[in-house]
Order: sequence, then C-alpha cells, then structure tokens
Amino acid sequence: MFRVVLLVALAAAALTTGALMLAWWMEPVRRMKRALLKSLGAVPEAEALSPAEGRAAGLDFDGAQVAVLWNRGGNGLVYAFEEIEGGEVIVDGHVVARVRRGETRKSLDIMAPDAEQVVLRLMFADARNPEFELALWDAALPVQTSSPGEAMRLGRRWLSHLEALLKG
Repeated sequence: MFRVVLLVALAAAALTTGALMLAWWMEPVRRMKRALLKSLGAVPEAEALSPAEGRAAGLDFDGAQVAVLWNRGGNGLVYAFEEIEGGEVIVDGHVVARVRRGETRKSLDIMAPDAEQVVLRLMFADARNPEFELALWDAALPVQTSSPGEAMRLGRRWLSHLEALLKG
C-alpha cells in the first residue's frame, strides 16, 4: 500500500512539474521572444514587446531586417531595411517624435511622466500593411511591465535606430 501511495505522489509531482514547465514555456513574453528569434533568424538587437496586445517588433542589424508580430507571435511580417519609411512616438494621441525617410527628425522634446498611453508606430513601404502600432505603455491595461518614462526611452531608442537605418 505504501508503494502505491508513493507512486501516486510521484506521478502527481511529475504531472505538476510538467504543467509548470509548459506554463513557463507558453508565457506571452517568452512566446513572442521565440517568435522574434524564429522570424529574424537571430536574437534581435532591439525589441519592443506588448504582451497584453500580443504584439512585438524586433530589429536585426546583421540581417538588415525588421520583424513585426501580432496575435501573440502567431502572425508577422519581416521587412528589409529598404522597406522602412519611418517611425513615430505617439503620446495620448499626439505625435511627439518622428523620423521619416527624406525628412529631418522631429525630436522627442517632452517626457510625459503621467501619460495614459505611449505608442510606437512603424511605417513601411507596403501597400497592404503600411503601419504597425505597438503600445509601449497603456494605463488602461490591467498589468504593467514598465512606466511611461521607460516607454518614452524605448520609443526614443527605436527612433534613433530607425534614423540611423534611414541615413545609412
């Protein structure tokens, strides 16, 4: 009888461990990072993730490509650097910084520590999918992973990368 109880306890422990490992593996952030790695073929040098929206974007400088993902990494597009038209940081519905091909950069001149929403918009030379928006911060979401200030810094870093790509 003792052996049966021990075997049942061992099976329950193995089942619990397996379930925990599966839950860890399927976490939205891990899933999107794996999808970015698969899409780009390399670890992205810059990435922006919005687990609540199920959206992500990543830059691979060596491969000269940008990947944008939605549907928790289930769908996505990969663009060559030549297809990038620009990017914007939008705070509470207002464009506060912009970089576009052939234009001078509109610098990020505000810091909005109490912003309700910070969005990164990427623009591409693609008739079907010309824009991709990713919420870097949204106060309406139940779980937050950063702050408006961190979202603004991430948006500024993305615009700097895009500006370098457009100049180069």
